[in-house]
Amino acid sequence: MPVDAQLQPLLNLINSMPTLELGPESAPELRAQFEAMSAMLGTGPDVDVTDRVAPTDGGDIPLRVYRPHGAPSAELPAIVFFHGGGFVIGSIDTHDQDCRVLAHDAHCVVVSVEYRLAPEHPFPAAPDDCLAALRWVAEHAGELGVDASRLAVAGDSAGGNLAAVTALGWRDNGGRPLRLQVLVYPVTDMTPTVDNPVYPSILENAEGYYLDMTTMLWFEQQYLPRVEGVSVGSDPMASPQLAQDLGDLPPALVVTCEFDPLRDQGEAYAKRLADAGVAVNLSRYDGAIHGVFSMHQITAIGRRCMDEVVDAVRTAFV
Repeated sequence: MPVDAQLQPLLNLINSMPTLELGPESAPELRAQFEAMSAMLGTGPDVDVTDRVAPTDGGDIPLRVYRPHGAPSAELPAIVFFHGGGFVIGSIDTHDQDCRVLAHDAHCVVVSVEYRLAPEHPFPAAPDDCLAALRWVAEHAGELGVDASRLAVAGDSAGGNLAAVTALGWRDNGGRPLRLQVLVYPVTDMTPTVDNPVYPSILENAEGYYLDMTTMLWFEQQYLPRVEGVSVGSDPMASPQLAQDLGDLPPALVVTCEFDPLRDQGEAYAKRLADAGVAVNLSRYDGAIHGVFSMHQITAIGRRCMDEVVDAVRTAFV
């Protein structure tokens, strides 16, 4: 089917913008562009917001804690949220509106994590930070007004990758079972290259649909260090698709989009989870592009995506 009628004008605008030549010094400019674009998507509902920090092996990282207005003093369930942006761009600010909606509509606490970004902090800084943040939330549940027995992880794109690998690391380190993992168009396999793309959607949607193959591969080059000339992309904490054992993981909602280079990766990971006995809901949005989850205030299809995530969270936390 064609690109959604409400998304097409936005896509036309994006495609009309000058193309940035990607190089070693491109990260700051890309971050500024992403911040500006995210600011155009709305502000989200009014909720209680506090900023905290969590210690990690790499130093303290910022967290932003969202709590619905008028929430009872009783402990609420919590989502630990990881923003997208190719591990290079994005922040708790770029996804502020998403977290506000999740806290308000799912009536839960949302803890958004400002993990360290590449290329200044390559893999495994981001997954280390995300696992440390989840551990901190569990250990400080009482002071946060959070029920430590009802925790979930969620993220979009690179954040979907980080939610997946955090769930793996949490399981492997004996953490109390999570209620849900929400993986919105996640990166799950960082081994494909231009000459060996593996997943058809990488070539089918290589350009013209917001996230393009060139930018995606540049993100991976910034994020993944090379050891003796070889990328560490085959590490399961970078590519959860390559983990040997996906059993005993929390139930998953996996969201994919028709016109997204990452579509087939998300769907392949959903199949592997299901084959391992994990309860999985795979939801493909035909006509949608990468980024639609954050377009919930300006498009109906984005709102449907957000509503599905909210419904899954509310159900998991019952």
